[in-house]
Amino acid sequence: MSVEIQRCIELAGIPGDPALRSFVEAALPADRGGEICLRVVDEAEGRALNLKWRGKDYATNVLSFPASLPPGLPVDQAPELVGDIVLCAPVIAREAELQGKQLDHHWAHLVVHGVLHLIGFDHTDPATAARMEQTERDCLARMDMPDPYQEAPGAAN
Repeated sequence: MSVEIQRCIELAGIPGDPALRSFVEAALPADRGGEICLRVVDEAEGRALNLKWRGKDYATNVLSFPASLPPGLPVDQAPELVGDIVLCAPVIAREAELQGKQLDHHWAHLVVHGVLHLIGFDHTDPATAARMEQTERDCLARMDMPDPYQEAPGAAN
């Protein structure tokens, strides 16, 4: 597995490259190869991407863009692409504080969430959401991190 990390913002609390790679690896099946790009952005870029690709005019915490092969490229000549994940650092930091979550745990959860989207998970209905959330819990538990869907003590309402 190849993980490219692009940092477009410097902000305290953004995990280092080894941690970000470990979060990606926790969400992928052991036999899965391919390439993933993590892009850490500011609110302006996060907002612009969310507006362009989802029609929503605000910065969101994570966006996933599954890869597809360029037209005409023979499958046997293409690298195994997984996709790109965009993480908006200021939104992630704000959410962690509001939800009373440890910042690195929130980063791990959102990277895992993004990777699961890249490999086909979704939360469009209650059944698929439950399956995705349980997979997220399992991935985070393997890293000794708490359930991200359990309200943290002292979280702001």
